[in-house]
Amino acid sequence: MIFANYDLLFRDPVAFFLLLLSVAAGLIVGITVHEFSHALVSYRLGDSTARRQGRLTLNPLAHLDPMGTILLFLAGFGWGKPTPVNALAFGRNAVQGMALVSLAGPLSNVVVAGIVGQLFRANVGILEPGGWPDLFLSSIFFYNLMLAVFNLLPLAPLDGFKVLLALLPRAWARSFARLEAWGPGILLLIIAIDWLPRFGGASLPRLNILGRILFPPINLLSEVLTGARVIG
Repeated sequence: MIFANYDLLFRDPVAFFLLLLSVAAGLIVGITVHEFSHALVSYRLGDSTARRQGRLTLNPLAHLDPMGTILLFLAGFGWGKPTPVNALAFGRNAVQGMALVSLAGPLSNVVVAGIVGQLFRANVGILEPGGWPDLFLSSIFFYNLMLAVFNLLPLAPLDGFKVLLALLPRAWARSFARLEAWGPGILLLIIAIDWLPRFGGASLPRLNILGRILFPPINLLSEVLTGARVIG
């Protein structure tokens, strides 16, 4: 992401700042749509918590999380400010309600990527390879797919954890729920393992764990939506 292209700042400052702006556009659109969709589905299911806290809006400032956004800029993965949800408002269907709210975020990102993908398929005239419209739309396309796939990983606090919790048989779900506290630590460990070689030189192997997990489904979705891979 930006960290991997910092040398462009010295070789071609204009290209670097265009890249920076395109990444920002992709992140803002992806995170805003993702978190707004959580809030909207939660509200539709009877929980007004997000609405009362000003999260039922497409204003990006309501949804951006500082650390998650910085990571997205530097590493290509991250998160928005968690949308507050009161599962008790869903009544007896609390687990299913949480799953629907959780699923809404990634699905909304796929929808946005699908809309952009149709522009690429239609070969719109403004989308000349290397032009700034192509750069910005490509960024929106990639980051929405990345947010969708990353957030569906079955690790707390990501959306995939809550979705899987609702799909598992009750006995399995109780055991799986006990792993919730371990999720953030496992996620940070994977990130650390992937990033340490960048600072440790050739002495440390580059495992690229997240890339091996995320890139295949991202490319699969890209091929479905545009007919082409988005990574390598």
